[in-house]
Parts: sequence; C-alpha cells; structure tokens
Amino acid sequence: MPVKIRLQRHGKKGKPYFWIVAADSRSKRDGRYLEKLGAYNPNTNPATIDLDVDGAVKWLQNGAQPTDTARAILSYKGALLKNHLAGGVRKGALTEEQAEAKFNAWLDEKAGLVDAKKENLAKAKADAKEKALAAEKEVNAKREAEAAQAVADAEAAANAPEEAETTESVEAEAATEEVVAEETAAEGEAEEKTEE
Repeated sequence: MPVKIRLQRHGKKGKPYFWIVAADSRSKRDGRYLEKLGAYNPNTNPATIDLDVDGAVKWLQNGAQPTDTARAILSYKGALLKNHLAGGVRKGALTEEQAEAKFNAWLDEKAGLVDAKKENLAKAKADAKEKALAAEKEVNAKREAEAAQAVADAEAAANAPEEAETTESVEAEAATEEVVAEETAAEGEAEEKTEE
C-alpha cells in the first residue's frame, strides 16, 4: 500500500486549515487517513505548524512519500533532518547522542530565526500604527485649522454688516445734520427777508 504524507483541508471558505496526515495514496484528499501527524494554519503570520516530528520520521522510515507542500513543512519543522540523522546512526556514521545534539542545535537556531521574524513583524506593525496615528493627527490639525478659519471668516462676515451699518448710520446722521443745517439756514434767511 503506497502511503503519502499529505495535507487534508479543513476550515471554512477563504480560511483554510490543514491536517498533516499519513494516508493511502488512493484515498480521497479529505477521506480516510492512517494517522494524523499534525496541523498547519496558513492564516496566521508566520504560519502556525504543529507537527509530531517522531511520528513523521517513523512514517518516512517506513517508506511514506510526502507531497511537495508536506515536504516543505516537514523540512521546516526538522522531520527530514531527523530522518537523515537517523539514517546516519543506522549506518554507524554518528552516535545517537551526536545526532540528538545536532538536531537540538538546529532546533535552537530555527527557533531564534522564527522569534526574530516575529519581532520584525511586531515592529513593522507598530511602525505602521505610529505612521497612521501621525497621519491622523495631521489631518485632525488641518481640520481644526480649517474650522478655526471658517469661524473667523463667519465672525468677520457678521461684523462687516454691523460696521457697514454703523458707517451708514454715521453717514445718514451727517446727511440729516446737513439737511437740518440747511433748513435752519433757509429758515434764518426767510426770517431775515420777512424782517426786511
């Protein structure tokens, strides 16, 4: 029975979630499987992978062939390296302790790289948030300046008719004073003519 290590799709539309399984190559993609080896969630950044490395190595040693994506996942989690080191132990090139030490050193290095990536992602997210906040503050400052300018313009427009009214009333008063002066002058002349 040819066995494949492959992904079985679960989750909902647009949000895939995969199980990593060892299954008969003749079974359906999401059908029967022999053993569930782990899970893969590509929706997170970085992708979340939970894998039983020892179970995967056992299946690889028994002749299971991983698909391309499953091979990439197994390589990322170190199952292929552990299988390679187990082959070296069987041939006598390494001792069990040396193989375990090499594998643990590789795991530590890989964990450091993953942590560095997570820190970079968190830093990039914080920077993007800061930029968005600064842009929002700038837009708010512009809006406040425009609102203050609009209020000042409205006050100026409201004061302008009052000033115009006061100047008009002053001009009207001056005109009435002139008319009154002219009338009094005309009356004074008329009185003088009547006296003569």
